[in-house]
Amino acid sequence: MNVSTVTSTPQNQHTASAPQTVDYQSFLRLLVAQMKNQDPTSPMESTDYVAQLATFSQVEQSVQMNSKLEQILAASALSQAGGVIGREITSADGSVTGIVKEVKLYSDGVIAKLESGQEVVVGPGVVIS
Repeated sequence: MNVSTVTSTPQNQHTASAPQTVDYQSFLRLLVAQMKNQDPTSPMESTDYVAQLATFSQVEQSVQMNSKLEQILAASALSQAGGVIGREITSADGSVTGIVKEVKLYSDGVIAKLESGQEVVVGPGVVIS
C-alpha cells in the first residue's frame, strides 16, 4: 500500500493574514449571493435589504471619516514637529540637550535630531525651550 505524505498548516495562519475589511463591492457581492440563495417560499422583505444597505452606508461613512481624521492628525503632528526645529530640547531624563536640527515623524511619534547628531524622542517629560 502506498501512502503519500500529508502536511498541514494551522488554520489561524491563514485567517491572521486575511484583511478584516469589507468594501462596497464585497457588500454588493454578498447581497447578490444572499438574494440568489434565499428561500423562494419565504423571500426576504425589500425593507430588510434597504436596512442592510443603510447600515453598510453608515459603516462606510465612518471608515471614510476615520481615514480623514487620521490625515488631519498626521498633518497636525507634522506642523507641530516643524515648530520644534531651531529650538533647544532636553530629553525626559535630562541626559541629552541641544538645538534641534531636523525632525523625523513616525507613525508612533516624533524624533528630534540635534545639531550634535544625537536623537531625542519627543514625548512626555521632554522640555522644549
